[in-house]
Amino acid sequence: MEEKFIIEGRKAFFIAPDITILPESYLEDFLVRGYETYIIDDFRFCPLEGKVDIIAGNFPNSILFFFVDSDAGVDWERYIARLQNDYDGTLLIGILYTKRSSEEKQRAIEKYYLYDLGVQCGCIALEYQKSKNFNLIDRVLHANQACGRRKNVRAICDVASKANFDYERERVGGRIADISLSHFSFFPESGRSFPDIPTNEHIKDIFMIFNGMHFKVNACLIAKREIDGKILHVFLFEKQDGTPGLDDYLVSQLSQKIYKAVADRVKTFLREKFDEYAKTVKKVGQRKKAPAK
Repeated sequence: MEEKFIIEGRKAFFIAPDITILPESYLEDFLVRGYETYIIDDFRFCPLEGKVDIIAGNFPNSILFFFVDSDAGVDWERYIARLQNDYDGTLLIGILYTKRSSEEKQRAIEKYYLYDLGVQCGCIALEYQKSKNFNLIDRVLHANQACGRRKNVRAICDVASKANFDYERERVGGRIADISLSHFSFFPESGRSFPDIPTNEHIKDIFMIFNGMHFKVNACLIAKREIDGKILHVFLFEKQDGTPGLDDYLVSQLSQKIYKAVADRVKTFLREKFDEYAKTVKKVGQRKKAPAK
């Protein structure tokens, strides 16, 4: 079940980027816009080709953006061509590169990757001023529907994530199942009576704990469904003025917590896969070298 939640949803991976023009701080900001994004670098122990194959195998619905100006130990033109051939166009690929000194050089890059190879997710010239690149990439993510079916990235919560509120003079408490910047779902505490809250009911002053963050929100119950004998309640966040969403000060704080919760799971999952691959490659290499002794 844990792995199912990790691999669900469309993700975007930036392969071997120049972090001086595409810094990691962008990733959290992309999450606020509904995009789950990751940087893949450090190919000392697990080669780039291995990492890409692992990502493609475990996240087949995702987009891989390759920064083809980086020195990552591959011939980019041949490598991207091989990926297009091996995955027969099913791997969603985008190309990133630094802006060239002439339009002719840029057209040559675009012609090769877009028209000769047929990559599906664009060929983007990044500026040397990193402040301009966020909007460039944001537009590309939007154009390629990088958020997938979900408009907001959701984090699966641990047992320490709780919520409680008062309803009809009764204290209601329970566990938060998952949370995003627009919704959260909630299982009432087992072993206690729980009032039947009708859908479209507006609840004020819900006290929540998620990833060590304590905060208070208003929300509207928009759905209920039974899962394993328990009733999951789905709430839509509401601002103080009653409109859907979170107030600005909460968006900033909660996005950090959601990004960390989501990214930590994915990074741990990938790290284990990369380590397994690296050990396999090392063993194969040792066996190949053995006869020469």
